[in-house]
Amino acid sequence: MKIEETKYSGIYESWNDKKRITFTKSLDGKNFFNELFIDGFIEFNPKRSKLAAAIIKKISIIPIKYDSKILYLGAAHGYTSSHISDIVTDGVIYCMDFAPRVVRDLYFICEERKNMIPILADANDPDSYKERIENVDIIYQDIAQRNQIEILFKNLRFLKNNGYILLAIKARSIDVTKRPGEIFNEVEKQLKEKLKVIDKKDLDPLERDHCFFVCQKK
Repeated sequence: MKIEETKYSGIYESWNDKKRITFTKSLDGKNFFNELFIDGFIEFNPKRSKLAAAIIKKISIIPIKYDSKILYLGAAHGYTSSHISDIVTDGVIYCMDFAPRVVRDLYFICEERKNMIPILADANDPDSYKERIENVDIIYQDIAQRNQIEILFKNLRFLKNNGYILLAIKARSIDVTKRPGEIFNEVEKQLKEKLKVIDKKDLDPLERDHCFFVCQKK
């Protein structure tokens, strides 16, 4: 299997029976989630990560670089953040979640990856962790709560001028009575109040009822 670079920094791809497979190159030779592992490259599964799904959907830009500083809101067990860790070899990821059980699992990955810092905190309350992080180049948010946009806006205080936002929106967590497309349009209008929306991709069928936005701080 031939693995080649893509236009996205630190993301690689191969083709198998007309299926596109994306990879990151393991930072330390470790494979935390038992994915396909070939010559140091780990499969980045689009059915387990909204970021990988957005890449498969050909999102126009993924601004993550080797030296990026990232605030990851909703890191959960660390699947996507471990792949981002492979990319930001000289950067850092502040991996935040409010659920003690998942942060426990996340902690063990962060013990192996010195560019990942676990934080048990509620993203609704930035004051509770403001002393634990520095200003970042990117906010990555994947939080399945009704007030997803409110949470993002509260955390813009940590984003550098012209910094980027990578945002996964789960429509059913906002309103189960509306069509996902309607919710995504409403979210886009809200985002444009404070941000420049660069691109968005509906992630169906890889991630049902999800949309991925790339935005920039004005």
